[in-house]
Amino acid sequence: MEIISESVDFQLNRETAIAIGKFDGVHVGHRRLLEEILEKKKDGFEACVFTFDVSPAVLFGFGDGKVLSTREEKRRIFKELGIDVLVEFPMTHQTAAIPAEDFARRYLSGALCGRFIAAGDDLSFGQYGKGDAKLLQSLSSELEFEVKTISKVEIEGIPASSTYVRSLVEAGKMEEASTFLGEPYCIDGTVVHGRHLGHELGFPTINILPQEDKLLPPFGVYASKVRIDGKLYCGITNIGRKPTVDGNAGLTGVETNLFDFDGDLYGREVQVYLHHFQRPERKFENVDALKRQIALDVEKCKELLE
Repeated sequence: MEIISESVDFQLNRETAIAIGKFDGVHVGHRRLLEEILEKKKDGFEACVFTFDVSPAVLFGFGDGKVLSTREEKRRIFKELGIDVLVEFPMTHQTAAIPAEDFARRYLSGALCGRFIAAGDDLSFGQYGKGDAKLLQSLSSELEFEVKTISKVEIEGIPASSTYVRSLVEAGKMEEASTFLGEPYCIDGTVVHGRHLGHELGFPTINILPQEDKLLPPFGVYASKVRIDGKLYCGITNIGRKPTVDGNAGLTGVETNLFDFDGDLYGREVQVYLHHFQRPERKFENVDALKRQIALDVEKCKELLE
């Protein structure tokens, strides 16, 4: 997959089918857009995702800056789905001030040779957010591209949106979040060395440190699966600061005990999928009490994952 990042000066020399949007979480609504452009590969077009390196809301000081999908996670997902070109367009005060019509001409039609554009009915781009699917439709004849507007995907009457998925994750409703995402909520990371206390307790773990902008669900214990080299392994994951052994001074980490894997993963990239929220993180009176609780948690998570 070709990635165009940190540049406003680029030019492709082949025709593309473009999906444009923020794609935070890459939920089922986003995937519907992506299906449209992937289908166009049969007509000889390259599938291109046009997104922004930061959200306009973050640029103008709204929100907490937390994301459902980090840049690296989105890159992985797009590559796995078969996207050919990913544009991570710089969102600055200067680029946000480009009039929407100029934006469509210069980038979607010109730089990307767009011949097909899939757009959500809530699309907003360009100066004052005036760029939308209707504007693209009005420009389609002049700029010689086809526009397909996709209505919001609904599940049981609820429209899929990044905002709604965010609320589910923040509440620890992982099963519902999975339904709207099309897969369990995932945290990507590199396995790092911890304090090896899990091994001493009889529950060896792998540790990853989530990126600072990654939205985490409530601190606690989760039934999980970890993808290693394309294969999924069941496990139990703790997200938090391990108050029983670290007090409140520890870094926020994602620590997973794998039930059916034995091997050295240090330095490896893994994906941790959170299936069920088991219980909140809490401080135990001593390490022995913690060990007893972990044993109970493991059995419960095994039952849930079956």
